Amino acid sequence: MSILKQHRCPSRSLTHIPTSPRLHLVARLTCSATTTTTKPKSSQNQLVIEPRLETKPDSITPIIPSVGPPLSNDPSLQSTWSHRAWVASGCTTLFFSLAKTVTGAADTHMWFEPIVAGYVGYVLADLLSGVYHWGIDNYGDATTPIFGSQIEGFQGHHKWPWTITRRQFANNLHALARSITLTVLPIEIICNDPVIQGFVTVCAGCIMFSQQFHAWSHGTKSKLPPLVVALQDAGVLVSRSQHSAHHRPPYNSNYCIVSGVCNEFLDKNKVFEALEMIIFFKLGVRPRSWSEPGGEWIEEMDEAQSQVTVH
Repeated sequence: MSILKQHRCPSRSLTHIPTSPRLHLVARLTCSATTTTTKPKSSQNQLVIEPRLETKPDSITPIIPSVGPPLSNDPSLQSTWSHRAWVASGCTTLFFSLAKTVTGAADTHMWFEPIVAGYVGYVLADLLSGVYHWGIDNYGDATTPIFGSQIEGFQGHHKWPWTITRRQFANNLHALARSITLTVLPIEIICNDPVIQGFVTVCAGCIMFSQQFHAWSHGTKSKLPPLVVALQDAGVLVSRSQHSAHHRPPYNSNYCIVSGVCNEFLDKNKVFEALEMIIFFKLGVRPRSWSEPGGEWIEEMDEAQSQVTVH
């Protein structure tokens, strides 16, 4: 009986096979030496490659969870009884403030001054909505005290602006209604001047309903009430065409969302750009509008609206 010498497996180069980042090809090499008791034969070195796929987490590429727009039945878009109670409270406060204005004007036979005061309140509400909108869009984040949730909401609005049209009425207005109730009610109790009451009523009313005016500016003309369309076309409420300019790059204009009457003046005179420069030089904080728009600003299409059914 002859015993063949043990052979070592010679080193061999393996051709690199490109794989995906998450899949690694593990090859197990098995070398065998053949023994025989009969006629001696030349040794046969066999190279056996057994491929095995091994899944490993990629430590380089971060896994980003997929986040999409809220569905139509999402609880975040639905009104609760708490929302409805605050909106009812806000509307009641405004109604009594208006009644006090009319009663005071009738008692003093003074109508012109309260009307002028109301118009001033209407313009100021538009301006305040623009200042607030500009601040929320450009500064802070979700962790900012008090305003964090609103900042996060407005960023989501830029990505999915059409979701505001699916938000229920009280859900859309309850936060502003709560603020108006707590602010206007003490003024209503203390003050009896019809001029002041006229100013407060119109200004507070426009601020409280500004989010509804905003929602209408994202609506389809055929689905809006005819009165709303007429007011938009007349410039009383912010129009769809005017506000759509705010949702186009560089996202730094047309911030006002009540009537939009202040937008032309603010944008033409670069008022917000001047404020941004002051804040930057004083505090060193850059506004988001100075940076290239990221993914959170790029609008995504409404898949439900984009589907066209052919009959």
